[in-house]
Amino acid sequence: MKIASFQHAGRATYGVLRGDDEFLLPDDEFLRRHPDLRSVLAAQALPALAEATAAGARAVRAADIRALPVIPEPGKIICVGLNYKTHVAETKRADSEYPSLFLRFTDSLAAQGDEVLRPSFSERFDWEGELAFVIGKGGRHIARADAFEHIAGYACFNDVSVRDWQRHTHQFTPGKNFPGTAPFGPYLVTRDEVPDVTRLTLETRLNGEVMQHASVGDLIFDIPTIVEYVSRFTPLSPGDVIATGTPGGVGDRREPPRYMKHGDTVAVEITGLGTLSNRIGTDA
Repeated sequence: MKIASFQHAGRATYGVLRGDDEFLLPDDEFLRRHPDLRSVLAAQALPALAEATAAGARAVRAADIRALPVIPEPGKIICVGLNYKTHVAETKRADSEYPSLFLRFTDSLAAQGDEVLRPSFSERFDWEGELAFVIGKGGRHIARADAFEHIAGYACFNDVSVRDWQRHTHQFTPGKNFPGTAPFGPYLVTRDEVPDVTRLTLETRLNGEVMQHASVGDLIFDIPTIVEYVSRFTPLSPGDVIATGTPGGVGDRREPPRYMKHGDTVAVEITGLGTLSNRIGTDA
């Protein structure tokens, strides 16, 4: 299934994509029990959602909704840095024995089609196309061999960075947490539709020009390793989001550097997961 969160008729809800331009809504009873996608995951109710939208479901047109982040309010957003050799090489950093992690706040998320605002006091607004996965079954001390059983599905993610604020100190937090700077969407593709995540290709485009192109199979720390490592220090819960890192090709490391500016359009496309596209604006 491809499942999106969105606003429709003034109400936050979710639905299953049918075709290219409409979503099927669960019935009212299902929505009372599971008011958002995170609660569907917590109840292990993805199969029930499929049934609830299989026959006689209400359909809404994509043109009549306003997209929300795939999981609008995850309990945790954990990001992996420096997780492709090409990105490590362009940053001239040393290899690491363990995944490099940082956290994002919930209000830093944005949705498909949202305008992503560059702070007016920074010119170093950079793209970072990534694959994200969403936890479907919680757990602690999850073994590598069991990692995929805990994943609900996958989505595109753009870990947009305010580079000067990111480098005020050795800590990434400020440059990674400006409001609405992490587009996440356009929908969640359930794990059963992605038999081998390592065969997916990620591409980031700025105004149609390819900036990043890589195989997810090139991750330094693969998804089972990430799940095992993260779940050792914190419990993972349904709806938690983990972004797996960006490949080489970020604007900050180009010669000369290149950044996103007002009026640009940035798109992250991953095989089978759709295209996450956002226009760049400027924050007052």
